[in-house]
Amino acid sequence: MQTQTSTSNSSGLYQVINKLMWVIVVLILGLIAIPLVMVFYKGPKPAAGTGVEAVAAGSNGQAASPVPDNGKTSSYWTAPDLNGIADANKKELVEYGKELIAHTAKYLGPKGSVMAISNGMNCQNCHLQAGTAVFGNNYGSVASTYPKFRARSGTKEDIPKRVNDCFERSLNGKPLDEESKEMKSIVAYIEYIGSNVPKGEKAAGSGLKELAYLDRAADPEKGKLVYASKCASCHQPDGAGLAMGEEYSFPPLWGKNSYNDAAGLFRLSNFARYVKYNMPQGATHENPMLTDDEAWDVAAYVNSQQRPHKNTPKDWPDISKKPIDHPFGPYADQFTAKQHKYGPFKPIESATSKPKS
Repeated sequence: MQTQTSTSNSSGLYQVINKLMWVIVVLILGLIAIPLVMVFYKGPKPAAGTGVEAVAAGSNGQAASPVPDNGKTSSYWTAPDLNGIADANKKELVEYGKELIAHTAKYLGPKGSVMAISNGMNCQNCHLQAGTAVFGNNYGSVASTYPKFRARSGTKEDIPKRVNDCFERSLNGKPLDEESKEMKSIVAYIEYIGSNVPKGEKAAGSGLKELAYLDRAADPEKGKLVYASKCASCHQPDGAGLAMGEEYSFPPLWGKNSYNDAAGLFRLSNFARYVKYNMPQGATHENPMLTDDEAWDVAAYVNSQQRPHKNTPKDWPDISKKPIDHPFGPYADQFTAKQHKYGPFKPIESATSKPKS
């Protein structure tokens, strides 16, 4: 009787151990299978045109096509790739034009290898990323809108005239010969990168983004504090910029080597819009780092400093067309030159019904 009971117990124990072994085997196989499934199964592909697919398309560093984002579509202008130029001669001309925009001083500055006709700044100091940055004062709409009438000169202007305006004002230099290789290259570059914008239309994100006027005058003293905390580390406390060889790694914002008082950035609205959406480094039109007040005040501070003067008696032949923040008279209204320079601009705007530009 005892032997039978012992045999029965041994048989039951064997069955339990056998079942446990199978459970262990199944668990081990499961642990092996789970990672394999995770590696080889990627799930369903997103539908065509979804945000995930569009972002991946732009992961090579090039701007992607319009990317849906929370139901909204970004459709800002993107400059065409220079590698798309089939004609070798044209490509060489356009590439040289881009090089001149990006490194103007290397070729045309005080130590320029071609000639010395400018102040050492580069065109892309004002026209970011060689004139292709969204709301970075880009060239997206130039080819599609020129030639055009400009109230500042009171004449119809072509692209070479516009380029030379920058050389004489922003670069405080001399004009290029319109038949020179340099002028032809710059024009070829501007025309090519704007070739995807229909004639008569403006590229989305071209020029500078709008910025509301303050209810008060812009304050140079407040701007001095903004400059010291957010600008001076790059542009230097004295505004002289940081030179590196024949170029500036950070351009001068005032002083003898900066833009003169006939340049577009000497207008407070232009400077404020520029820094609001592009400065300090890392700021974008989507993620600005300055408040509106800071942008206006630092613009007032920078443009209150000494800089070269350019006599422009032929500017604004029709003074009724003069922008309300143009800092020099005569004016078609009774507001002072100081208010035209620093504001408040809303009373002038209301009285004259003039747009910003």
